[in-house]
Amino acid sequence: MNQNFGTQKIDYWIVWLYAILVSIGILCIFMVEYRSNTDWIETFLNGKSNYSKQLIFAGVSILVATFILLTDSKLFTAFANLFYAFGILLMLATFVIGKNINGSNSWIPLVGGFNLQPAELCKIFTALALAKYLSRQETDFSKFSSQAIAAAIALSPAVLSVLQNETGLALVYFSFFIVMFREGLPPAILIIGFSFAVLVVATLTMDPNTLAMILTGIAALSIYLLRKAIKRKKRILALILSLWVLCVGVQRFAVPYIFNNVFECYQSQRIYSAVGKDYDCSQNIHAAKRPDKQVRKPDDYNVRQSKIAIGSGGLFGRGFLKGTQTRGKYVPEQHTDFIFTSLGEAFGFIGTFTFLAIYLFFLIRIIIIAERQRSTFSRVYAYSVASILFFHFAVNVSMTIGLFPIIGIPLPLISYGGSSLVTFTAMIFILLRLDADRQMVLR
Repeated sequence: MNQNFGTQKIDYWIVWLYAILVSIGILCIFMVEYRSNTDWIETFLNGKSNYSKQLIFAGVSILVATFILLTDSKLFTAFANLFYAFGILLMLATFVIGKNINGSNSWIPLVGGFNLQPAELCKIFTALALAKYLSRQETDFSKFSSQAIAAAIALSPAVLSVLQNETGLALVYFSFFIVMFREGLPPAILIIGFSFAVLVVATLTMDPNTLAMILTGIAALSIYLLRKAIKRKKRILALILSLWVLCVGVQRFAVPYIFNNVFECYQSQRIYSAVGKDYDCSQNIHAAKRPDKQVRKPDDYNVRQSKIAIGSGGLFGRGFLKGTQTRGKYVPEQHTDFIFTSLGEAFGFIGTFTFLAIYLFFLIRIIIIAERQRSTFSRVYAYSVASILFFHFAVNVSMTIGLFPIIGIPLPLISYGGSSLVTFTAMIFILLRLDADRQMVLR
């Protein structure tokens, strides 16, 4: 389903799927905010309601998409590093002129009451910079030094996001490791990362002494099973003991320190809540500095109301504009982080399954585009887009049904927000522009 745009070919499957998803997003925002005693045409045109603003953002996004499609694709390779540097500077600027919204100092105020979130925009620039680095002829990604540089490119914006108290967006940058794995990152690194995540979850859910005994038992069993190999190579024993010391150290000291001294009380609560445990804020150093501030646990309420809304939709849903939970404003942040609940309540299992199928097809189509690229630059960028969208999508939906901590990640193209919509639009249409020139080898 490719058609000509000028002299090049644009994949119109992506264009139509993009348009469908943006339309679903505006519809969802309309469902949770529209009131029957108002003129819906007037409220759509007055620019005061969130759904009318989202329509304006969609119009701006169309202009951005058109501009990108008319741009020479070589511009993205030529200025990739410059874009990245500009994005980092924008993120640094938030520490000077940033505006605090919902506890995050990651916004730059613009004219007309609009705000720019550089961390959102920097995802595009990071994808371009990573693609630029990995496509260089002198880059040997089998070397540790090249892998370390690629990781630094991906994680530098994440560090700044954490300093801005925007933990959710910081986690998104870890999705670039999926891209690196596709380009030759050793599977052992992903296994180590997964093992560390399992160790952290076990630390949160199990008694410390019991977990230490289990780790000691695993180490002892490994030594017994590898006793013959250890006789030949003493380094194996040293490696097992080093891993045992590291794991026990992480379990005993590192994890408790991070949750009690690095994370805010509410952040620790969210993660503990996701694994079915309660966190004692009296252990948190940040909460101790503010003894007069009452500690609340809003996340349980958020997730509980979200589950009620989605569950009340049943098989076929309550119907368009007939939801009681979302329209009654029982679900917090229902037009942004919890927008998925409006779909679940209004259209039920059938509606959400259809939506998930559309999104899945959208991601598969992007991967198909990635695999047909001749250029390493275009392939890496395409996989970056797929990885970012997948991470946002999987985490956001999991948040609404209580399978993941609430970390404030929007549902791409669906959640309300100008920065988010324009950013994802630019990201997707840069991909289409590069794909249109897929017969070229871009560097």
